[in-house]
Amino acid sequence: MSIKMRIKRGDKVEVIAGKDKGKKGKVLLVDREKNRVIVEGVNIISKHTKPNKVGQAGGIIKKEAAIHASNVMYLHDGKPTRLGIKVVMEEKDGRQKAVKYRVAKSTNEVIN
Repeated sequence: MSIKMRIKRGDKVEVIAGKDKGKKGKVLLVDREKNRVIVEGVNIISKHTKPNKVGQAGGIIKKEAAIHASNVMYLHDGKPTRLGIKVVMEEKDGRQKAVKYRVAKSTNEVIN
């Protein structure tokens, strides 16, 4: 079962739990099915690779691994804040239409 994830690719987030608690970075990838995100510079793992036949050398590669979305918080003006959804009725082509916006709960400002 997946929950509503309000974090998007490109958002600035802070890790609030785990071994990298307190680190900040940009979201590189969002996996909505597994509720996981990959954050730049957070949860670095060592991956051992074999050399290819093409001539590429094998070795140990450091890269970011996914962490659960509940362990990150959106940064709004440099401070971690929760996100909400604001539904506004707007008129388009003479008809009312519900439009959803992401909102920072600490300031009630529309994010995008």
